[in-house]
Amino acid sequence: MEELYAEYNRYIYHLCLKLTRNKAEAEDLMQEVWLKVVRYESSIAQVDHAKAWLTTICMNTFRDRYRKNVRRSKHIANQPEGLDVSLLDLIPTDETGTAELLEKQDVSIMIRHKISELDAIYRTTIVYFYVHQYSLVEIAETMKVSIGTVKSRLHRGKQRLKDMLMEDVRTREYVVIA
Repeated sequence: MEELYAEYNRYIYHLCLKLTRNKAEAEDLMQEVWLKVVRYESSIAQVDHAKAWLTTICMNTFRDRYRKNVRRSKHIANQPEGLDVSLLDLIPTDETGTAELLEKQDVSIMIRHKISELDAIYRTTIVYFYVHQYSLVEIAETMKVSIGTVKSRLHRGKQRLKDMLMEDVRTREYVVIA
């Protein structure tokens, strides 16, 4: 364990600093990473590439911390500028707690309600694409329109849905500004 720390401590610190862009946060993150390494010390013998293993622990710890902060603020629009991690990597894990499940259900109900208020053309196109996961070609064939029309309806429908969500005080706090 000491050899691992001596060899990779500076690397982990610089990785944490690159991710957080803040010295104090980097030190906190690094401490969490090494705590996890100690916790999983029994797994070290099975690790072929220690640097890759430590990098994975560091990245996952950073993502977990970031997700926790996003959940607290409920606004992805408040993310740090120049975040060095893909937004797709920030999608929450499958391990959701009761509070997150209830919040997700509430948001789903609100969005479905707003979708039902859309004009029929936009509502149908959005439901086909996002709920039933039809391809653009399938939607075009079903609705007997061109693919360009489907794309246009999706774009306009999403914009109208976003506008409706932003106008509603109850849903505004859940809307992610893109």
